[in-house]
Amino acid sequence: MIHRFVFHNDRMLPVEDVRLSPGQAGLLSGWGLFTTVRVIEGIPFAFERHWKRLERDADRTHCPFPFDAETVREQMGEVLRANQVREGCARIYMVYNHPGLWRSDEDFPATDLVICSAGLPPHHEPVRLSVREHGRHAASPLAGVKVTSWLNNVWNLYEAQQAGHDEVILLNERGEVAECTAANIFCVTGGRVATPPLSSGCLEGVTRGILLEIGPRAGIPVEEQTLFPEDLHSASEVFISSTNRNVIAVGEISGRKIAAGSGPVMEKLGQAFSAYVREYVAEHAVSSGRI
Repeated sequence: MIHRFVFHNDRMLPVEDVRLSPGQAGLLSGWGLFTTVRVIEGIPFAFERHWKRLERDADRTHCPFPFDAETVREQMGEVLRANQVREGCARIYMVYNHPGLWRSDEDFPATDLVICSAGLPPHHEPVRLSVREHGRHAASPLAGVKVTSWLNNVWNLYEAQQAGHDEVILLNERGEVAECTAANIFCVTGGRVATPPLSSGCLEGVTRGILLEIGPRAGIPVEEQTLFPEDLHSASEVFISSTNRNVIAVGEISGRKIAAGSGPVMEKLGQAFSAYVREYVAEHAVSSGRI
């Protein structure tokens, strides 16, 4: 559930006073971008990585991007203070207002900016996954772009949860593992960690990118590799990563047991990630004058 105060374009408003119009063509067509940022001790974690992805996705989708990273970071800080968020998450939405014919002549900016916050979503561990064939189209020019037209993700998640699962593994048109609806996926074989490459159609997740960087420094080989469902079934450990859940173990895939809980490789990688988070938060708390 989002919190009461929302930043919209140039001001903070109670959520009930934020006005979006059917005349904003990108709103109803899903032509827009978003990212979800983890908030830890009041600090937006890895903001720079989220911003870099937004910039890249704006270029790929031809979405006007008249925004400055530090200004938006400050505006997010206003939202977090107004909603008294120390631990939780925040979202940045950017909605393209002018594409196509179905738009109004209202005086909208080229792109609307919306920043809101919420608590962390509940989850349990280990997670139970199902599998969806043709859940990702890796050949699409928009594969891996985090757009607001998110129906494929939420619909697949809904169906998985209705069947008693927590999440769902999305396969691409080649039968390869791509990702889950809101998480990247990893498996461990022979002490080495593998995750699908971006060519699978998966999102370039922020947590995924950090794990690829810090794994080797922690003595854990982490690399991109084309994976199929049977690779997950035969792995000694399977886990997923996301902004809101960090790193959590997978215990079951389509009824097949993987492990009773987190294994030693995931535990070690999770500890390295936690150390990275602590260092980032401490550094940015100092630079923002919070300590």
